[in-house]
Amino acid sequence: MSFIESIRTVLAKYAVFSGRARRSEFWWYYLALAIVEGVLYFALVVPGLTAYTTATMEYAMAGDPSAAVPAMPGSLAVGYLVVSLVALALLLPTLAVIVRRLHDTGKPGALAFLLLIPVVNFILIIVWGATAGTPGPNQYGPDPKAADQPVAA
Repeated sequence: MSFIESIRTVLAKYAVFSGRARRSEFWWYYLALAIVEGVLYFALVVPGLTAYTTATMEYAMAGDPSAAVPAMPGSLAVGYLVVSLVALALLLPTLAVIVRRLHDTGKPGALAFLLLIPVVNFILIIVWGATAGTPGPNQYGPDPKAADQPVAA
């Protein structure tokens, strides 16, 4: 499955928690997610954060206790808002592809709740994402790789 195909598949199955997802679908989608979030963060949040840090440092260096603490720049607030809204919009398809990936390895989707544990979540994403799916159909559906196999005549 190609990069674009994977993104289309995940977004087409926006809230589909049944079935299975191949490793390529999972990893290409995660790469796209990281790129989108990273670009948005660096384009919208970092400039505002830099301005806020500079203003705060100038406040601290002034040594005037009566001076007002600088307010967060509007650009920083807007940047965080946009990044958060995009993350929120992509939360459901991300959870869905995680559950389908778990199904591909023969595990129940309820294991996705383990991702709420800090640090462990990072390790689990790598392990679950890298684990080969069960060959052939399992209790969650047909093998997604079978669709790519040539049919014998």
